[in-house]
Amino acid sequence: MDATFWALVGLIIFIGILIYIKVPGTMASALDKRADQIRNELEQAKKLREEAQQLLAEYQRKRKEAEAEAADLVSAAEREAAALRAEAKAKTEDYVSRRTAMAEQKIKQAETDAINEVRASAVDLAIAASEKLIEKKVDAKANDALFTKSLTDLKARLN
Repeated sequence: MDATFWALVGLIIFIGILIYIKVPGTMASALDKRADQIRNELEQAKKLREEAQQLLAEYQRKRKEAEAEAADLVSAAEREAAALRAEAKAKTEDYVSRRTAMAEQKIKQAETDAINEVRASAVDLAIAASEKLIEKKVDAKANDALFTKSLTDLKARLN
């Protein structure tokens, strides 16, 4: 009997013992458990991936909303700034026109005052000149006659 024969017999006995103590079933169940674990891990990985995609989509949506809100805020600020500029321009123009009107009014008043002052001076000069002329031409008798005539004119106007 050859050594190969005995090696074959030993191998068959060894395989028989392994089958008797159910090593192939144990290995199959261990492999099945390992396959189940891998399958579970793959399912969890898929769930995590889906959750990550949902979170990514949500964050992208929130980012777009934030960008839109920021754009709205910027446009609102620009509109408000334009309104403030327009209001400031209108107020400035109004202020300038009021100041111009006040200056023109003061100039007109100064002109009126100057004209009145010149008239008053002219009247004073005319009165002084009249007094001098009357003093030279009118004597006491004519003076009394003018006084009584002025008095009667005054009484007539008051009544």
